[in-house]
Amino acid sequence: MTDFFKAILFLNYGLLLSIIFLGAAKYRILNNKEKQYFHCIAFLFFIELLNLVLPYVFNLNDTSFLYPLYIAGEFFLVTALFIRKLELPKYLPGITALLATAFMVSKYVFDYPFNSDIVKVISNIAIICLSGFALLREIKEGSTQNRFLLVDACIFFYYSVSVFIFIIQHQIANLSENDYLIILSANNILSSILYCSFLYTFIKLKK
Repeated sequence: MTDFFKAILFLNYGLLLSIIFLGAAKYRILNNKEKQYFHCIAFLFFIELLNLVLPYVFNLNDTSFLYPLYIAGEFFLVTALFIRKLELPKYLPGITALLATAFMVSKYVFDYPFNSDIVKVISNIAIICLSGFALLREIKEGSTQNRFLLVDACIFFYYSVSVFIFIIQHQIANLSENDYLIILSANNILSSILYCSFLYTFIKLKK
């Protein structure tokens, strides 16, 4: 099971790297709303890169301190993306930025909440709601102008299933190492599907 987990993990690294190069090449033809997708994937790539570099270059084996930064950054970038797509009030991204900053200050300065996973679940639920509303509107309007419709659908699918997996994981006591790797592998497979949707969309993009 360990080998399977590592294979999926390195597949995701390869997909992320491909998306970064391809997205950077297509960045000029993206409109302002579409550029937010690249910003989101670039942030994920940055976090994954730190998780790789810190242990091997700086011998820092514990990178758990990056987790609050990941939660806050992901929450702000993805919610801001769908707030713009839904054309919600312009002050809302400022509020999400404030919430993300407040969480990081609370966690890094006061170590509150002790369990960051609670914030992660709340963050994912907010993303599910916004992406779900965006999908419903796009389907209702029958819009053919949204070049990132597949990505939107995969974002909704990824976060919905991830929350379910996350809750199941925390309801099961005394997970064996093999069971834990199975759960992580399932989540990594979901990530692969999401990254493939980005890659496919960037490949098809034209002026």
